Amino acid sequence: MSLRKRNSHQSRTASQGHGADDSADAGSDGGYNAGIAVFSYIVGGIIVWSLIGWGLDNLWGTRWIVLLGALLGATGGFYLSHMHGLTRQSSSSGESNADSGPSKDGDSNAK
Repeated sequence: MSLRKRNSHQSRTASQGHGADDSADAGSDGGYNAGIAVFSYIVGGIIVWSLIGWGLDNLWGTRWIVLLGALLGATGGFYLSHMHGLTRQSSSSGESNADSGPSKDGDSNAK
């Protein structure tokens, strides 16, 4: 084997050996990525709908539609993030609290 092929083969096998570690690391930042997505949905909604409200305010000569647009954008952004499943509370095992079912100790919150 030539030196170039040997180095290529060694680097390829070395990268394959760490593949499992890389996938575990990639899953650990899911909360950060979801937080950034929620933030961008909400801020993006506020910006877009505020601009629409500002345009309507200028068109109609009012001053309150921009505030309504900002509120609508924030609500819409949170709704979108909720519909995409980004606002779910998850347990350490990766499943949501609602998926886990009733508690195993028999103690329910029903009164």
